[in-house]
Amino acid sequence: MSKINLSNLHPGDKGVVRKITAGSYATKRLYEMGFNTGANLMVVKNDRGPIIVSLSGNKIALGRGLAEKVIVENN
Repeated sequence: MSKINLSNLHPGDKGVVRKITAGSYATKRLYEMGFNTGANLMVVKNDRGPIIVSLSGNKIALGRGLAEKVIVENN
């Protein structure tokens, strides 16, 4: 299992959030959206524009800048 940033996953890929490498404001915002350490997620869309992720039964759109700060362990 490798640790990569969220923007490198493809649609259908699943992963577990391992680390957030952002400033305090962005980290807080990601935590509030549910990107907590240990959270399971699945990429729904990753082509152009925002990345859409299924997280705890919700679909969340993340800009590429924020997605690159989410380090996941690919399953």
